[in-house]
Amino acid sequence: MEIFDDDLNAEVIGFGALNVDKLYSVENIAGADEESFIKSSQNTPGGSAANTIIGLSKLGVSTSIIGKIAEDDDGDLIEYNLAMNEVFSNNLIYADEGNTGKCLGFVDSNGERCLYVDPGVNDDIVIEEINTLNIMRCKIMHYTSFVGDSFKTQIKLLDNLNNDTILSFDPGMLYVQKGFDEIKPILDRCDILLINESELRLLFDDEESSYEQLANELLENGISTVVVKRGSEGVFACNNEESCEVQAFKCRVVDTTGAGDSFNSGFLYAFLNDLSLKKSCEIGNWVASKAIEGFGMEKFPSLEELKSFIDN
Repeated sequence: MEIFDDDLNAEVIGFGALNVDKLYSVENIAGADEESFIKSSQNTPGGSAANTIIGLSKLGVSTSIIGKIAEDDDGDLIEYNLAMNEVFSNNLIYADEGNTGKCLGFVDSNGERCLYVDPGVNDDIVIEEINTLNIMRCKIMHYTSFVGDSFKTQIKLLDNLNNDTILSFDPGMLYVQKGFDEIKPILDRCDILLINESELRLLFDDEESSYEQLANELLENGISTVVVKRGSEGVFACNNEESCEVQAFKCRVVDTTGAGDSFNSGFLYAFLNDLSLKKSCEIGNWVASKAIEGFGMEKFPSLEELKSFIDN
C-alpha cells in the first residue's frame, strides 16, 4: 500500500466519520412489523466526508482526511480505498482497540434508502491525536458529522485553522438535530454551508418560511455561501452577490446513498476553480446525477468526463 509523506499538503482536507457502508439491495424498505427480502449486498468504504474527499481526488484535487480506524478488516478496507484513490494518508488516526465504524444501508428498487450507523472508534478522536501542522496550508477544510464526542474535537480544531482556509460544512441530520445553538461555533466559522432542505427547516424549526428566506437568514448571520440541496428538485444557492436555482439532471437512479456528498465534490471542485455560483451548482448536480447511477462511488465521473461536460 502506498504511504504518502507527511510533508505533502492537500488542497482539501475532510474531517468526518469513516465507515464501511454495508449496502443491501432490497425489494422494499420494511416498516414496523413488516418484512422484506435482500436481493444482493456489498461492502463499500464510505462516510460523508470520505465520499466527498474521494470524489474530489477523482477530479484531480489533492486531498487528505482526518478520521479514525481500527486494526480490523473494515479499517484495512477503508485505508486501501483511500490509497487507491490517491487520498493522502498523513491525517489518518489508528485506534489501539475497538472497531471501525460501519453503516448498514438498505436500498429499495427506487433507489430510496434507510441507514443504521455503528460509529465504532469514530467517536474517540481527541485534538491531541491530530497533527495540526498538516492542516495549516489547506485551501478548504470540509466538516461532516459524527455521532458522538468527536464533534467537540471539530470545534476545538477551528482555532487551529489558518485564517485563509475556507471551512465548508455539511452538517447532515445528526448535527442539525443538535439545534442551532449547539452547532453555532461551526456555523460562525463556516464559509460554505451545504445543507438539504429538510435539514435547513429543522435547523430553524420552521416549516412556513421559504427555503430562500431561511438561506438568506444564514447569509445575514455571516456565512458567505449557502447551498440548499433539494434532491430531484435541484438546488438553490446564494451568496452576498447573487442567488440561483439550478434544476437536477435526469438520470437512471440506482442508489441515492452519497448523492449529496457527490454534489459537494462537484461544487467544491468548481469553487476551487473560481467558477460562478450557478456553474458550481450545475457541476455539483451533474456529478451527483452520474454518481447515483451506481452503488457507492462506482459510477462517479472522471476528471475527463467532467471537463467534457464543462466544455459542452
